[in-house]
Amino acid sequence: MRSRNLKDLVHFDEGSVRRETLYETGKLWSEVLCFDSKQFIGPMEDLAADAIFTVLAGEGRFIVGRRSRSVRQWGSVLVPAGSEVSVHNVSDEPMVVLLVASPPPIAEHQDGEAEPSFADEEEWEDLDGPDGDGPAG
Repeated sequence: MRSRNLKDLVHFDEGSVRRETLYETGKLWSEVLCFDSKQFIGPMEDLAADAIFTVLAGEGRFIVGRRSRSVRQWGSVLVPAGSEVSVHNVSDEPMVVLLVASPPPIAEHQDGEAEPSFADEEEWEDLDGPDGDGPAG
């Protein structure tokens, strides 16, 4: 059995959303996402994995496909495989989110093509503009 204290993974970076892997197995992958004030990530998708985003602290806006919902502490959002998702910290306070995906993100297909996934840092665009208050323009 493995155990970790989530507080040890909570760190913020004013330049971008901080990501810390919690656990990774052959069947499950999880990480803690730490959003400073007004930061957001996405859009991104994983063609093979379902994901659950749970807000541990703060409040965020989750956009899945064409639907949008505000989620507060202890709320969660299910993102089915193949759905595009963006996550926004809508407040001046930090937000902490637990992301759990299954199956774990796959690095490559058998044909050598990379598969987009929740784990790909390139897929997690930091869309803050130069002043940190929204999309760059």
